[in-house]
Amino acid sequence: MNEMTPVKTTLKDWESDQEVRWCPGCGDYAILKAVQRTMPDLGVTPENTVFISGIGCSSRFPYYMETYGFHTIHGRAPTIATGVKLANPELDVWLITGDGDGLSIGGNHMLHLLRRNLDCQVLLFNNEIYGLTKGQYSPTSRVGTRSPSTPFGSVDRPVSPCAFALGAGARFVARGIDVNKNLSATLKEAHAHKGTSFIEIFQNCIVYNEDVFEPFAAKKTADDTQVWTVHGEPLLFAKGEKGLALDTDKLELKVVDVADGDWEAAGVVVHDQTNRGLAQMLVQMPFGDFPVALGTLYCDPAPTFDSAVGEQNSAASVGKDHDLQALIGQGQTWTVE
Repeated sequence: MNEMTPVKTTLKDWESDQEVRWCPGCGDYAILKAVQRTMPDLGVTPENTVFISGIGCSSRFPYYMETYGFHTIHGRAPTIATGVKLANPELDVWLITGDGDGLSIGGNHMLHLLRRNLDCQVLLFNNEIYGLTKGQYSPTSRVGTRSPSTPFGSVDRPVSPCAFALGAGARFVARGIDVNKNLSATLKEAHAHKGTSFIEIFQNCIVYNEDVFEPFAAKKTADDTQVWTVHGEPLLFAKGEKGLALDTDKLELKVVDVADGDWEAAGVVVHDQTNRGLAQMLVQMPFGDFPVALGTLYCDPAPTFDSAVGEQNSAASVGKDHDLQALIGQGQTWTVE
C-alpha cells in the first residue's frame, strides 16, 4: 500500500497495554490476533499506522493496537479516515467496523469511501447481529432471525456486504473467517492493494448469534463448504473433486464434478480477480447448493482519491505565495458592530 522503507517489528510491538474486553470466546479475539501477527510482515511501523473505528463490539479494536487510533461515532469511521488520510497521506490507515455500524447508519459513508477509492483497509466484522446493544437484528441478519427486535423472526432480506462493496465501485473485495489461518494472507493482499481494500470477516458472536456460520466455517466440513479463490488457479473444492463452471445459458456459476483431477475437461473456471462479473457471481452463490467463496474475490487497482486530491492541490499552488494573513485580508471585509 504505502511505499516506505521496510522495518522489523514483532507481535509485541503491536500489542497495547490495554486489557482486551470482549465476551469470552468472541471471534474478535481471533481477528485481533491475526492482525497483530500480520503487521510485522508488512514492513510498517506502529507510529505510522492508525486504526479508526465507529461504534460496536468490533470498534474497541483501536485500544488494543499499539498504534495511533480513533474510536469515533456511529457509522462515521469512513469520514474520519478520509480526513486523516488527506491530512497525512503517508499514514497507513485501517478501518474497523461491523455489519451494523458500517452497513446501517454508516452505509452512506461506506458507499462514498468505496467509490472514491481512498487508500486504506476496511475490515468489516460480520456477525449478523447487533452484539453491543444486546442482540437486535442487523442489516445482514437472515430472514427468520429471532431477536429482541424481531421476536417473530426478521422479514428483512439481508444485505450482502461484498455485493454492496462491488456495487459501490470497490476495487478490492475479499472475504475471510475469524478463526481461519488464511485470514492473514488475505490481510496481506489487502494491504498490498493501492486503494480501498474491503474485507468481510465472518465473526462468531458467541452470546447472541452463536455458530451461525458453523455450517460452512467448521473445520471438519470446510473442504466441501469453502472455495478459496487464488488468482490464476481453478475454482476447486471438495479436495479437487468438485469445481465451479460457467452455466452459459443462465450466465451464472454451477457446481460440476471433476473426474481424475481433469478440471479443464469439467469446464472449471480459472479465477481471475480482475473480473468484476466473476466476483459478483461468486458473491451471489447461495450457500447449500454452493460453497462459500473466500479469499480475494476482486482486485483491480485504480487511481486513489487521496493521490488525486494531492496532485490537484499541488497543481493549484504552483507559483503562489502561501500567505494565510494575506488570504484572510483580501477582498471585501465586514465589521459587525
